[in-house]
Amino acid sequence: MNTLEVVLFVIAVVGVVALGIWKSRDEVHAKEAGASGYFLAGRGLTWWLVGFSLIAANISTEQFVGMSGSAANWLGMAIASYEWMAAVTLVVVAFWFLPRFLKAGLYTIPEFLQYRFDGVARLAMAIPAIVTLVFVTTSSVIFSGAKFVSEYYHTVPVLSNLTAMCWLIAIVAAVYVFVGGLKACAWTDLVWGAALILGGAVVMWFAFSTLAERPAEELIATKVANSNATVADLEKAGAWERLKLLNDGVDGEAEAVNGPNQSGGKMHMVRPKEDSDLPWTALLIGLWIPNFFYWGLNQYIVQRTLGSKSLAEGQKGIVFAAFLKLLIPFVVVIPGILAFTLFSGDLQTSAANANEKLFSNAASGAVFKVDETFVEQHADMAAKALARNAEATGVDAGLPVAADSAATAAKINELADAAVEKGAAVAGTLKAYDYDAAFPILVRNLIKPHPMISWFVLASLCGAVISSLASMLNSASTIATMDLYAKFSGVTDSAKLVSAGRVFVVIFVLLAALVAPKLDNFESIFAYIQEFQGFISPGILAVFIFGFFSPRTPRWFGVVGILTNVVAYGAFKWWLGPLLVDNGLWYSAQMAFLDRMALCFFIVIVAGIVVTLAAPLTKPVELPVNDQICLETSKSAKVVGWIVIVLTLLLYWMFW
Repeated sequence: MNTLEVVLFVIAVVGVVALGIWKSRDEVHAKEAGASGYFLAGRGLTWWLVGFSLIAANISTEQFVGMSGSAANWLGMAIASYEWMAAVTLVVVAFWFLPRFLKAGLYTIPEFLQYRFDGVARLAMAIPAIVTLVFVTTSSVIFSGAKFVSEYYHTVPVLSNLTAMCWLIAIVAAVYVFVGGLKACAWTDLVWGAALILGGAVVMWFAFSTLAERPAEELIATKVANSNATVADLEKAGAWERLKLLNDGVDGEAEAVNGPNQSGGKMHMVRPKEDSDLPWTALLIGLWIPNFFYWGLNQYIVQRTLGSKSLAEGQKGIVFAAFLKLLIPFVVVIPGILAFTLFSGDLQTSAANANEKLFSNAASGAVFKVDETFVEQHADMAAKALARNAEATGVDAGLPVAADSAATAAKINELADAAVEKGAAVAGTLKAYDYDAAFPILVRNLIKPHPMISWFVLASLCGAVISSLASMLNSASTIATMDLYAKFSGVTDSAKLVSAGRVFVVIFVLLAALVAPKLDNFESIFAYIQEFQGFISPGILAVFIFGFFSPRTPRWFGVVGILTNVVAYGAFKWWLGPLLVDNGLWYSAQMAFLDRMALCFFIVIVAGIVVTLAAPLTKPVELPVNDQICLETSKSAKVVGWIVIVLTLLLYWMFW
């Protein structure tokens, strides 16, 4: 470890955290501030604090590890839809969602369901929200942050240990939010949000510089299956043209070369409808659902806007964040593609080490799943997995590994499924490449040799982890305090509510830190997060739409709509979806989770229409009005919002 790098890194992180705690001292300690001061920063956040805080809370190693990893794998630029669609989503949230929330004077998003529907609906959202924040988002950010550090310092004791880093990151973040509340988060986010974008730009610049200098003979081996680039083409091309030649399919064709996930190359936003993760059909409806849920109804994001000084300040901050979202794919997604192009060998080595660890730590009788690429790259380990799965099912494997990699992979997975039916557990998925290590490996190889720069990049990424974790813990404790503790205990004293919130912070960070190391067995941390949200987000979004626009929808529909989605999504995932696929009634080999979300969303919408027509309320519901905040809409934010929408359309046109 370079001493200068470490010293500068520690000074930066400690200094920014201290700044946040210092700036929050009035809200945290003033008696008149109370719960509003701790949970909502005294409702005094200006637009620039709101904007940078939204970005810093959102962009973390979840993106730099998970999203970059998905880009390094087959998705490429298609994964950028999560960012560019979010820009449009934020504009809608600013002018449709936020006015309603601020007018009602909410502390939490589930609180809206209490006013519009009933207390049961509030609990039906609050409890899953806490579970999601603690066991999904918080634990995944802890894991991805630890993954980054352990990959970057892969030869350094303690720092290279994934579990140790999970606990260290969790403890640091918990101390930070325990003391400072939302105001501390907002001020540190101001620094980390700007540093994060700048740090990502530095990594991208180094990556393109390296791509331009790398011998064409080395690069040609990493081109996508349907690229017809040659060594001669690469020798004549600059850095950007090299990226396109290596990662762009012939004429952007959608015909699969090695299956649907390998078609079209990595430089296209549109994936074939057979794609298992992000088919083009998902761009029509499915992807909008998690976007609107995340940016409009997700407590740890919306909490910043609930703390706005006025509606106009909140709207300007949200639109500013929308503009920044347009930049994120250039500092997250493209570097992920470049990581595979430049350092695919390192990704393979990292996967081999993880596979060995997974295999050696697997419980007796546990089986493994693989993909075809793994069999091609790791024939010896594939033979072990084949034998292990065959033994668990008590049948003859029947294939030599070297004969046919596709058939071998299919056989291994078939035996694994058979073993699961007999009660065996799946130890994990054996991977050819450790795609989640793409960005850490990129930074380690390109930035680490430059300590005067590396400390800044490391501090930016560490700050992103701290900011996101602090935000999630603060929001989870806010929901637990205001929607559960205060509701059932009847406590209204602000000091007691703040104390309860701090107790919840400690409990939640301990639970998340216990779960985080176990996420190393998931093939993609980003896919893990999105899949879990499918059980929650479509139903809640549909219920809120009725809450906003249908004042005569029965109050009991709140909980019915949420539970309907849970049942429907589970049915499509484990029963109805496979049934449609097996009988040739679905257009792809499996139903993508975004398609499941779209179907469930429409089911809840139809159910809401039916119950509204069948049993409308005789008197429309009237929501409470908060007269302590200015609710005048910002005209300048509207203009900038339209500009953001036009820029988003141009970016889609460029990468379509």
